Amino acid sequence: MTEQPRTPHIPSKPSLDGLEDKWVRAWDDGGVYRFDRTRPRGEVYSIDTPPPTVSGSLHVGHVFSYTHTDAVARFHRMRGRAVFYPMGWDDNGLPTERRVQNHFGVRCDPSLPYDPDFEPPAKPDPKRQLPVSRRNFIELCERLTEVDEKAFEELWRRVGLSVDWGQLYTTIGDVSRTASQRAFLRNLARGEAYVSEAPTLWDVTFRTAVAQAELEDREQPGAFYRLRFRGDERPVYIETTRPELLPACVALVAHPDDERYRELFGTTVRTPLFGVEVPVVAHRLAEPDKGSGIAMICTFGDVTDVTWWRELDLPTRAVIGWDGRLAADPPPGVPAGPYAELAGRTVFSAKERVAELLRESGDLDGEPRKITRPVKFYEKGSKPLEIVTTRQWYIRNGGRDAGLRAELLARGRELDWHPGYMRARYENWVEGLNGDWLISRQRFFGVPIPVWYPLDEAGEPRYDEPITPPEDALPVDPSSDVPPGFTEDQRGRPGGFAGDPDVMDTWATSSLTPQIAGGWERDEDLFGRVFPYDLRPQAHDIIRTWLFSTVVRAHLEHGTLPWKAAALSGWILDPDRKKMSKSKGNVVTPIDLLREYGSDAVRYWAANGRPGTDTAFDTGQIKIGRRLAIKILNASKFVLGLGEVQREAPVTEPLDKAMLAALSNVVREATEAFEGYDYTRALERTERFFWEFCDDYLELVKTRAYGDGPEAQSARAALRAALSVLLRLFAPILPFVTEEVWSWWRRGSVHTAPWPAQAELPPGGDPAVLAATGEALRQVRKAKSEARASMRADVSRAVVRGAEVLRISRPDLAAAGRIADLTLEDAPADLTVDVVLAP
Repeated sequence: MTEQPRTPHIPSKPSLDGLEDKWVRAWDDGGVYRFDRTRPRGEVYSIDTPPPTVSGSLHVGHVFSYTHTDAVARFHRMRGRAVFYPMGWDDNGLPTERRVQNHFGVRCDPSLPYDPDFEPPAKPDPKRQLPVSRRNFIELCERLTEVDEKAFEELWRRVGLSVDWGQLYTTIGDVSRTASQRAFLRNLARGEAYVSEAPTLWDVTFRTAVAQAELEDREQPGAFYRLRFRGDERPVYIETTRPELLPACVALVAHPDDERYRELFGTTVRTPLFGVEVPVVAHRLAEPDKGSGIAMICTFGDVTDVTWWRELDLPTRAVIGWDGRLAADPPPGVPAGPYAELAGRTVFSAKERVAELLRESGDLDGEPRKITRPVKFYEKGSKPLEIVTTRQWYIRNGGRDAGLRAELLARGRELDWHPGYMRARYENWVEGLNGDWLISRQRFFGVPIPVWYPLDEAGEPRYDEPITPPEDALPVDPSSDVPPGFTEDQRGRPGGFAGDPDVMDTWATSSLTPQIAGGWERDEDLFGRVFPYDLRPQAHDIIRTWLFSTVVRAHLEHGTLPWKAAALSGWILDPDRKKMSKSKGNVVTPIDLLREYGSDAVRYWAANGRPGTDTAFDTGQIKIGRRLAIKILNASKFVLGLGEVQREAPVTEPLDKAMLAALSNVVREATEAFEGYDYTRALERTERFFWEFCDDYLELVKTRAYGDGPEAQSARAALRAALSVLLRLFAPILPFVTEEVWSWWRRGSVHTAPWPAQAELPPGGDPAVLAATGEALRQVRKAKSEARASMRADVSRAVVRGAEVLRISRPDLAAAGRIADLTLEDAPADLTVDVVLAP
């Protein structure tokens, strides 16, 4: 049972205006959402909250998905659980660096010394960025993210997120860096992390490696160039979209069953322009029905080139550098004369020049055939990816280990997915992996790889003998800290050491959010109360990145899942049904919506987006939410203004019992929906009942409730019982208006009140009585409306047919419809009402 109410104090003119400021302060001052860490694990509900990327501003897509999580958190808090609901800021990585570069007009140059007095330009010029040291650059990153984080927190508070702000963390802070580096060192010690020099997907703008999970295909215009290779017996024609890679060609390849080229296998041909002899080889990945059926293998044009190169043991002739330009010197075996035409050019410029040279030499067969094709991009990049050979760090993720892959697939089957069909996306991703997880990035603002390398007598690093710090020394930055047994004056000198210059990718840190927020090996008491977590909420498009990588890290470190359940939210779509994102420039920022309509209204729109389902942004739905919040204020004022209710006054009247019986069913359905993470269903069922409650029941009992005696007390008791339950049912979605009304007549917060239970509503009612009585009243109103009469017009006679249950609610129907003579007749057909208005 809930606490007994106090004497209501109702504002004369209830309003939604100002509720956010009022209650955000009150919740914070009262510690309403503070995690109670004295509770045992069985009484805790822990959430692995997504840390939003702090680069710019939040948009309505964030409000959409975080509202879903908050509704679930509020539900479980009201169910008596101690809710561990932290917030983090994902403030490292490329988005932050790009924002700092543009905001301050600077770029990082690690070769420069640190300037302790540096101040960025007063009028930054993004096109002429000022070079600064790495340390100065990182300080600017920290300065800007601190400003952004304050703005983010202010917005989240206004939205009404019930997070415990005392559990705030950042992915670049000491706690996160320590956890990330500790996990990496343990991966390294167990052989799960390793360094390898190999072909790597590379973004030439950011000049960093890119992992498989960060790729996206974009349709791009292109052309097929038909080129002639010269053989001893006959010319061979291939079709390629990348003629600029001719100097990187190491072989031609055809399918082993292709009769057209079988006689050429084992022979050589000469490349156009350069005259380099390359072998003709066979491989099953060659496509006989694509182009001429034979292709050139270049090092490297795409990932298939890498496969051919590796499996056929071909030489390497790399021509594209980290900056996306062709190298100054030709690769081994390629004549310098023709190559000089291409040295230093961009890929686009080199392609144009090669096409001109091929026309002049007669090796271009016809004109290029224009096409549109998918090209791989870094998800945050603006130029097509290249493949360059680099030394990078990897963590094993099953991409090259069938046994580990099977274990991770099994973990996916252990996880409780909401909606359930999302598990297929996880499994498709794991089964489609073609390599391990590349975690190193050639950037500056991130968690450093905690490794140094000894230098030999020639000053060259010995990469196979990495030096690692002890765990109690973490966090470290190898670019400024010294490894055990060395001194700073040995940095970069023969016989000394060199720090690894790279940082971890953002997912290498974000994959440890359960450990970071939960105090892994920092606060073991806390960690034991929250891990494994109960819930991971996130968007469906990062199953392959955040969800999978977190499963990998927990599996490797703890031998368990990091959480019991995953709840996936969909995207927000713009009016053209395209995903809203900062990169597309089609986002809507939420602050104006929150100010115009109120936070509850925006949350209402968000909660109408079903789990896992993409949802269109719709201000119409927000307006409906605002009308609902206003109706809650007004209906509550009416109910509480009817007069006092005697303590323990019984609910005796059939219509009152019927209403509470119907509400009991709503409690059951809403509870089941929330337990299944279907907040939308819970809201729909509650809202539908609420409007029927206002439109039908309130009108039906209004006259009786204003009266005296047991019948009036029954109505008032039922109304207040219903109001108490409805406020608690709405509270997870509409926290501000429900808290406001609760404060008029109840002590404490509605958000720490117990979730309504069917047992607190008196039994014995028949919901059919309310449904039939409400339908009869609607037909009476319709008759008045069609006669253009007032709803207060008297009815001299009404005949109701087909509703025997109305006999027990007859007095309330007669009073609400102002019916002088109400006759009930049995009939097998549906309920009908014949109305005769008074003259």
